[in-house]
Amino acid sequence: MALNQFTNLNFEDIKTSIKDYLRQNSNFSDFDFEGSNLSVLINTLAYNTYITAYNTNMVANESFIDSATLRENVVSLARNIGYVPRSKRAAVATVSINVTGISTTNTSISIDEGVIANSGVNGINYTYSLPQRITAPAEFGESNGFLQIYQGQLLEKQWVVNLSQANQRYILPNDSIDTSTLRVYIKENESSTIETEFKEINSIVGITSTSNTFLIQETSDEKYELLFGDGIFGKKLESNNIIRATYIKTDGKEGNGASVFNFVGAIKDESGALIPTAVARLRVLTPSENGDDIESVQSIRNYAPRRFAAQNRAVTATDYEALLPSIYPNMNQ
Repeated sequence: MALNQFTNLNFEDIKTSIKDYLRQNSNFSDFDFEGSNLSVLINTLAYNTYITAYNTNMVANESFIDSATLRENVVSLARNIGYVPRSKRAAVATVSINVTGISTTNTSISIDEGVIANSGVNGINYTYSLPQRITAPAEFGESNGFLQIYQGQLLEKQWVVNLSQANQRYILPNDSIDTSTLRVYIKENESSTIETEFKEINSIVGITSTSNTFLIQETSDEKYELLFGDGIFGKKLESNNIIRATYIKTDGKEGNGASVFNFVGAIKDESGALIPTAVARLRVLTPSENGDDIESVQSIRNYAPRRFAAQNRAVTATDYEALLPSIYPNMNQ
């Protein structure tokens, strides 16, 4: 008896194929498949065939970047050719700040990293943060300066390095991170007071065994993992080292368009003490803009192979098309 060939994944068509197969057997040639208990068995066989075919089809499709549909699989395939998808981007506003109500003896003031302002966009309140602490000179009881504030909340995560733990990973626990605001600091142990900042890189060219660098890669659920050196390409971490990462979790393009900000931060003096009488006023120079969502699956499919083919060299129009989004993340695609 010839084998039946299944040419589609339609459940009813699979049932029909099974019935046609059985009718080729003389024992079932005049059998009523619809009105008998055998219909239950046929349904079971069709369902099993359908699931098996679907799984096989998914495995085949998800193995190639052109046909994969799950983001985790597309990201993994792009990672194999050295491509890191663009993260969400926080909307950024440029403001001038005027601080009064400070002592004439103060020579400088500081504002700690974290939330310093809020604003409303389309009736929704958003917070804006500083990714790093800033210091500005003060004179005659007043201080003036310029700030870039990022929409979102500044968060922090710490790990203790344990080299005896196999496959220890350093995954940031939040999604919707703007990786351009990511700062990573390493100190020798818990009691140490000296931190060394490690810089993110996207190429190992010129990296030595003592370079204070790290890489990032997207993992599942749109989260990011930190990767450190192995002692050949980049400095290798040691047990009991403390990793501290700060970053901004943002709403992306939803934060665009804010033009009026209320200061909610704290002004401190040279010694780090709070100045309770200080009054800060913010004036907008550039409304919040350039916020954007995380890179889409379709964009990863389009640009990962082109970026790999370009090898960071722009010669053809396609090369420029692949490289420009990494230089100008907020450009229209």
